[in-house]
Amino acid sequence: MTSLPDAFAGAWTMPEGKGQVVITGTWSAAEKAYDGSETPQSRPRYTKFEMQSLIEYGATDRFTLMASPGLQQVDIDGADGGRRTGLGYSEFGGRHLLLQDDSWVLSGQATLRVPGTFQRANPAAVGYTDTEIDNRILIGRSLSVGGWEAFIDLQLAQRFRSGDPPDEFRADLTFGLRMAPRWQLLAQSFNVISEGAGTPAFPSYAYYKLQINAVYEATPAWAIQFGGFTTFTGRNALQENGIVLGATRKF
Repeated sequence: MTSLPDAFAGAWTMPEGKGQVVITGTWSAAEKAYDGSETPQSRPRYTKFEMQSLIEYGATDRFTLMASPGLQQVDIDGADGGRRTGLGYSEFGGRHLLLQDDSWVLSGQATLRVPGTFQRANPAAVGYTDTEIDNRILIGRSLSVGGWEAFIDLQLAQRFRSGDPPDEFRADLTFGLRMAPRWQLLAQSFNVISEGAGTPAFPSYAYYKLQINAVYEATPAWAIQFGGFTTFTGRNALQENGIVLGATRKF
């Protein structure tokens, strides 16, 4: 049977009666945005702080319940800017293990994403005001690289967005490598492509992020993580850079 990577779930389900809480703080900023031809252009400064919690619990060995409430603060400079502080998206759903062997797992996941605001007139709330449904297939594999334990997690998602924004295709890839008994390196790629355009405020867009995290397992129950990310290319999207700090508690 494949084993769950420490401090990471992904395609793997939690054992029955076991779970974890992951709390992550993300600060990011952007002073440029990619235009329709993928060229960075200057724009009013955009900053965002998000505090997201992920709670996962194994209802059975094959089905994991999930809840992910969040808080956010968004600031946009300039005459047409704005500010908002309050609830971000809260996500609720579950992940079901479909197939597994000694090194592979295949799971399906469905979540409902509930917005924390409906203030469509506030520029700092644009994109965060509509209910979403996220359906995804997750594939995980445990392997060895140069004698080190490693894993790969691939997630392909269809996100249905109500209201003005278009639906999205998402592809997330994580490579994890255990460099030492208590240290794990995570290299992650997050890719979003809109499926057409929505209203004039939401033209067709795409963006691609690279994130690197280091995870330190302080005890069998506690782990901390730190890292950073950048939006290295995109179309009609922010060129965003940020840092990530988090903690995981297994129970």
